[in-house]
Amino acid sequence: MTPPRQPLLHDALTVLRAPTQVWSAPSGEMGAAPIHGVYLADVRIIRALALTVGGTRPEHIATGAARADAARIQYLLRDLDDTTPDPGVRLELDRTVDAGGVTEQLTLRSRHGDTITTTIEIVIEADASLMESIKQGHREAVGVTPSADGDAVRWSGESVDASLTTSGLATRVDGASILLSAEVTIPPRGEVTVGWRLDTTDRIAAVRGADGPAPWSTPVVDAGDQRLARWVAQSLTDLDALRMATTARPDLQFLAAGAPWFFTLFGRDSLWAARFLLPLGTQLAADTLRVLARLQGTELVDDTAEEPGKIMHELRRQTLVVDDATSLPPLYYGTVDATALWVCLLHDAWRWGMPDDEVRALLPALEQALAWMRDHGDADGDGLLEYVDRSGHGLANQGWKDSGDSVQWRDGSLADGPIALCEVQAYAYEAAIHGADMLDAFGRDGGDEWRAWAGSLKRLFHEQFWITDPALTGELGPYPAIALDAQKRPVDTVTSNIGHLLGTGLLDTEQSALIARRLADPAMSSGYGLRTMSSDAGGYWPLSYHGGAVWTHDTAIAVLGLAREGRGAEAAELISGLLRAAEGFDYRMPELHSGDGVELVDSPVPYPAACRPQAWSAASAVAVLQAVLGLEPGAGGALATRPLDVAGRVRVDGIVVGGESRSVSTER
Repeated sequence: MTPPRQPLLHDALTVLRAPTQVWSAPSGEMGAAPIHGVYLADVRIIRALALTVGGTRPEHIATGAARADAARIQYLLRDLDDTTPDPGVRLELDRTVDAGGVTEQLTLRSRHGDTITTTIEIVIEADASLMESIKQGHREAVGVTPSADGDAVRWSGESVDASLTTSGLATRVDGASILLSAEVTIPPRGEVTVGWRLDTTDRIAAVRGADGPAPWSTPVVDAGDQRLARWVAQSLTDLDALRMATTARPDLQFLAAGAPWFFTLFGRDSLWAARFLLPLGTQLAADTLRVLARLQGTELVDDTAEEPGKIMHELRRQTLVVDDATSLPPLYYGTVDATALWVCLLHDAWRWGMPDDEVRALLPALEQALAWMRDHGDADGDGLLEYVDRSGHGLANQGWKDSGDSVQWRDGSLADGPIALCEVQAYAYEAAIHGADMLDAFGRDGGDEWRAWAGSLKRLFHEQFWITDPALTGELGPYPAIALDAQKRPVDTVTSNIGHLLGTGLLDTEQSALIARRLADPAMSSGYGLRTMSSDAGGYWPLSYHGGAVWTHDTAIAVLGLAREGRGAEAAELISGLLRAAEGFDYRMPELHSGDGVELVDSPVPYPAACRPQAWSAASAVAVLQAVLGLEPGAGGALATRPLDVAGRVRVDGIVVGGESRSVSTER
């Protein structure tokens, strides 16, 4: 018997508008692959859909999706056609997704001069499977029984209610199957249209779709390398469909982490995505900051990992069972980096022009977040930030690389926790320094205290994290360890984590140069982005989630850091790799892709279970645009530029700083 396996996603068509998503074959049919179906939040409500016209399956010829929430699928109906080579009868299916459900419209067209009469039949299989069960590879059908109720067919499960109505189609229910059918007549040189609509309600929803327009500008990008413009355009379309709000505060928007598994608020993911989008305005950042501040920890609770001042990790509608050893409560705080990243986003949003009164209102949360780093983030009192799961059923690794094998020694063996990650120290240093700057600017006490704390952290980092043994460093020179293990030994694997140190202020010029040189080395730079682990490491594998694959946002963070450190050549090399990958994925960059290099493959290899679209991956396009233009905001709405020599001449209309739209070009 085949054991349960996580579904593959790489070749599926997805149409979405949070919190609704539809996964199907490119032909629009559902049921052949485990991921297929219609989902509301964390519940699948349709598991299969099959279509026939005149008793046969239409022949799929094309699928187009100009927007994330709509797809047009084209078919031929040759069984209704004449025998000439030119197709004369066709079917067009328009699938549209909104926050409350799905609409499908089927239009049959003929070029012939005679009337054509035929039948349409659609079989829909109702469901109520939990997303976590599907992710774990379980394929057993959930026993739901739809019932006819006037003009609608209704069913419920897992606190989700579904209602299906039709236009021009008769309905019949047979067990879990909903049968839609019609006899239709296509007039001479004419068309006929039928359709159906699914409406859904989640009675225990923690999050919902966002109302109103996207809270960012839509820039016009003109680039010599048009791959950059196409990537930005596709990414903003995807991000628009990922906008969400909590049910408690529907007026505050944030970006869901990604489809299909993470259609909800994630502290780290939502913060990074909002930070990447700051060149397009501060509203999303301000909303994200306020949403997370409302959920900021106030007490010590081991079961949820809550601590005073701590920023949460994820919000779910109910307990999430990850596997036999891990289950996460609906509001879970098990992250070591989101709290410092919250402070960093507040500072950067302030510099990009977030109004002073909005920043001032968040200063109490800022002070609590800073205090968390000192009082609770430092789990053992050694002056560094570590993580440990005290509940026994939470996440074992609580940095952004949160898989069980993400922190490895050079020989591939796993490091023991509590773990002090290198990038977490950088985030904390940056948060303390910039937090102090904000406290000073707004006339509050504590700035000098946090600068002293940051200075101590910096000293400890340089004393304990750097690998200097020539047998390990080779010709490229010293490098920072990914982490310190439970015995405070530097874990010696070369990883992409070191790219997150750049631009934070934690490094001196020489150290930045050492890291830049190592990131540009072929062992790390695949030609499609930055590998999460050096190909020289014992545990490297190109399809390892955090042990060799390429994550778009991870590369984008390194690109921004390199640009800020003045390492333009290395930044340009990584940008070129991302543009090459974006083209290979038709500009919808997945969560991650294989670490196989350009010397081995002519196009990027998918990581087949990667989310797409995914918020921080999509938002990376704007981060790369910022690096290409060399944008840095200053006081009073000033905007400095130090463009990179990559992507040709670039002009962007719609950069927003201080609330005003600007035009920026790489030409002086």
